[in-house]
Amino acid sequence: MSEKLVLSGNHAAAHACKGARVQVIAAYPITPQSPATELLSRFVETGQLNAKYVCVESEHSAMTVCIAASSTGARTFTATSANGLALMHEQLHWAAGARLPIVMACVNRAVAAPWNVWTDNQDSISQRDTGWIQLYCEDNQEIYDTILQAYKIAEQIYCPVMVCYDGYILSHTLMPVEIIDQNAIDEFLPPFKPYVTLDPDDPKVLNLVTFPWIRHDHPHIEKFGGYPEIRYKLQQTLRSSFDVIERVDKEFGEKFDRQYGIFKEYMCDEADYIILAMGSLASEATVAAEILYEEGYTVGVLSLKLFRPFPAKQLATFAKQSAASTFIVIDRNLSYGYEGALCTDFKAALYTHHVQKNVHGYLLGIGGRDVNVDQIMEIVHKSRKAIEAGQLDKETEWINIMK
Repeated sequence: MSEKLVLSGNHAAAHACKGARVQVIAAYPITPQSPATELLSRFVETGQLNAKYVCVESEHSAMTVCIAASSTGARTFTATSANGLALMHEQLHWAAGARLPIVMACVNRAVAAPWNVWTDNQDSISQRDTGWIQLYCEDNQEIYDTILQAYKIAEQIYCPVMVCYDGYILSHTLMPVEIIDQNAIDEFLPPFKPYVTLDPDDPKVLNLVTFPWIRHDHPHIEKFGGYPEIRYKLQQTLRSSFDVIERVDKEFGEKFDRQYGIFKEYMCDEADYIILAMGSLASEATVAAEILYEEGYTVGVLSLKLFRPFPAKQLATFAKQSAASTFIVIDRNLSYGYEGALCTDFKAALYTHHVQKNVHGYLLGIGGRDVNVDQIMEIVHKSRKAIEAGQLDKETEWINIMK
């Protein structure tokens, strides 16, 4: 039988790892993710989870432990935030290049300097090019469900998955979360069966030195190609993973009555304007859309769950079929010297697929500055007035800062 508990986002993540029967947990404390691995240590200590809990000296070492354990065929987990994620950068590349199905929770937090322990998406967005799948969550139930799905996705396509959720806003906020019966989880997520493992009785060498050309002095490299072929295969796997991601989500929905999709639509059918955002920003935007509707404005919300691989075709198809003339993209991150990363990728998706829509970008909530409904309504009115004045394109605008 499932049970409902009132959990923080971090504790929801820990319960999901317990349900997934994670075998190796690598832990190094950093605000605001620490409670996730702290609860897992309690599960291990009390015998509720049969796993090895490894305390390490840094986040770089935490990912190294996961890489080593995953290479032996273990199901692994770690969690981090901000500068801790940045310290993992080298090993994030290694995990993806080695095609290891590691799952990690990134509890989004602003990156120093200056020091800031509050939320924005700069940490995970800055790691978008490391070869990891990135999934973003709106609430604590979604965190729990997404981690269970992440293991099934990762172990089917042999790519690591980063489950991202906003620090404090979700990590430390209590919400009702349905904890699924263990037998039902086991039916959905069978034990990990790796295609290759390290075994002292059957020695192997993994990740040999490659060259720009194909080596012919080793059968493994000759079979799989040189460095360019290996990178090409990783890219092709990620670009073709949408079917797996959607199939796993559909299976989860059929079994547990909760389904999220690559993106979620809210009041979009007849909307003149659609807000595109990720995580808790999208959740806050739904409240703004409801108030604006009462004021006579039709505004929808598109909450993007999957950021990498970027679902360009799916978003462009949605935009083409939408009645909305203008998309308002709200980013909680910045590609310095340009604009928010989601705004850039969305514009590129529309251009590539020959879809003409107005796209207005805004930056909001950087460094954990409060985001409220009034600010999101202000953004919509700014875009509406710009369009009415014939200003179809506008420079990305910062909201709620001292200039």
